[in-house]
Amino acid sequence: MQHILTLTAASGALSSSIVSEATRALSRARAAAADPITLASGTAVDIPFDAADIGPVLATVRAALAERAVDVNAQAADGRRKKLLIADMDSTMILGETLDELADFAGLKEQISEITARAMRGELDFEGALDERVGMLAGVPSSALDRVNAALELTPGGPSLLATMKASGAYCALVSGGFKPTTSAIRARLGFHEDRGNNLEILDGKLTGKVLRPILGKEAKLDTLTELAQAHGIRLEETLAVGDGANDLAMLTASGMGVAFRAKPAVQEAAQFRINHADLAGLLYLQGYTTSEIITS
Repeated sequence: MQHILTLTAASGALSSSIVSEATRALSRARAAAADPITLASGTAVDIPFDAADIGPVLATVRAALAERAVDVNAQAADGRRKKLLIADMDSTMILGETLDELADFAGLKEQISEITARAMRGELDFEGALDERVGMLAGVPSSALDRVNAALELTPGGPSLLATMKASGAYCALVSGGFKPTTSAIRARLGFHEDRGNNLEILDGKLTGKVLRPILGKEAKLDTLTELAQAHGIRLEETLAVGDGANDLAMLTASGMGVAFRAKPAVQEAAQFRINHADLAGLLYLQGYTTSEIITS
């Protein structure tokens, strides 16, 4: 079979009836489907199929399962396992936005969170929105960064994603519009090979309200993808990028597997792959990994 349809859901939420619905939808789309292959019982299934055009088939199955709590993605059967992972940090590898949590120390979380949400939806220029938000934090003790980092929660499935891809030989980089003290902390916790983030100006133990240049935004994320692929001799088709915000779109659309993870509507619309119901282990199922191959902590 030339193509693979992958269904993923929260643990235990992928029922046989959902799989059957997907199979019937494939038939209505005039796709010749093989028997489903269980990747993780109750969580992930592959359905191999043949069709002249993958796009209409995917649209048909997504429409059929629109009311179901399941992710529906399709791709070519060959080349699914990726050799390079480029991951966003905030609301992707970790729960929440670090800048919003830092704003809590200045009593400005509500105001700054609203700007963050608009920037991630693509309604504001990323660089300008970052400058505005950080400017509001002038005078906050730099020790607040350590407290924020200590309280951050990893997104479920993230440790398995990193451990499994690294064990398979993939190079993994964390690339964020957030801040270097946090990206370094998350790199260490999850085992990324490297991290890249923005640097805050700090004087006399306090934030000055300035972000040092250059600012790492959407173009820098794309540049990191292409730079690391070239450095490691990896074709772009062999890369995986994951993120949730508008500043991730360039790297998502350029990578071989660009995954919008619980992303803003505009990002989901533009990305080839979407994960809304599974955790980050869903990125492993998209690559065809099975339960027995996934490393759990």
